[in-house]
Amino acid sequence: MRYVYIDSVESGQYLGRTIFSSNGAVLLSEGVQLTVYMITTLRRIGVTMLYIKDEHTEDVEITDVVSEENKRAVMQKLGEMLQSIRSGKDFNTKSIGLSVDRLLEDVMQNREVLLQLSDIRTKDNMQYVHALNVCTMAALTGLNMGLTQTQIKELSVGALLHDVGKVELITDDSSEDMRKHHTWRGFELLKSKREFSLLIAHVAFQHHEALDGTGIPRGLDEEQIHLYPKIVAVANTYDNLLFNPETGSKTLPHEAVEMITALAGTKLDRECVIQFLRSVSVYPTGVSVRMSNREVGVVVGQHRGLPGRPVVRVVKKEDEELSITEFDLAKHTTVFIESVLM
Repeated sequence: MRYVYIDSVESGQYLGRTIFSSNGAVLLSEGVQLTVYMITTLRRIGVTMLYIKDEHTEDVEITDVVSEENKRAVMQKLGEMLQSIRSGKDFNTKSIGLSVDRLLEDVMQNREVLLQLSDIRTKDNMQYVHALNVCTMAALTGLNMGLTQTQIKELSVGALLHDVGKVELITDDSSEDMRKHHTWRGFELLKSKREFSLLIAHVAFQHHEALDGTGIPRGLDEEQIHLYPKIVAVANTYDNLLFNPETGSKTLPHEAVEMITALAGTKLDRECVIQFLRSVSVYPTGVSVRMSNREVGVVVGQHRGLPGRPVVRVVKKEDEELSITEFDLAKHTTVFIESVLM
């Protein structure tokens, strides 16, 4: 399959990845043949990128760190929780914890798989996909840092709920009362739940703090910020670079990796960044790339230890016949990816 802009998708092509709604329900299933109406509707609901099936890469599959079933379960429970908060009702912390447990089972089983944030975002589901992505990235980073099972569970719940204060956010930008910021609101909401560790509430509270003291809401320095929000800050920054929900701007993964690396030691914790980058795909499977040998191909494989050196498949037509060549950049050490073609 290939990852392409929706403007280049044509009627008759087949969808390569399932698209979910905010509550985890399936909007369009993998394998459905796209029509003009479907493509128009996807544009209308905010979809900008799609995975499509391609005859030259039909054997290529993306291995997910978290199964579609457990993604749907997490998004559903998160949606139910946020709806309860909007309605002024109590929410079920146990169901959130159980859904995170299932997610962590997948993460533990697939911890050697490079994470590719391949879920298709819409205006409706972006908040939930973002929470799911941050949770998964934080859990993988925690594993890489050697945290205990209990710590990873606390970290993951905090990561999933890091933006919960936005549900009740007061949008009076003229006010200087930082207690109206979503970090304060999230902290106050989560600390009232006895079933949650206070550290979970501090993830919501501190994930916008920066090592150099320029963060919000309290301008804490490096020593005052707990490890969990340091980890979540890296994951949150990375996912917001890939897709900024406020501006709609997007950064390609390899560019986001460079930007995250540049922030290490000043805004973001250096060790957290290092361990985070061990688990993230720099050139996700399905993207088209141009290499330094001038060949253009599609990324079809990954290397856990060398995320910047994927396997690239080049398909060319020679004398009315197709020629298929694969460049494993872990072995072709003099060949580099020069650019990503979208």
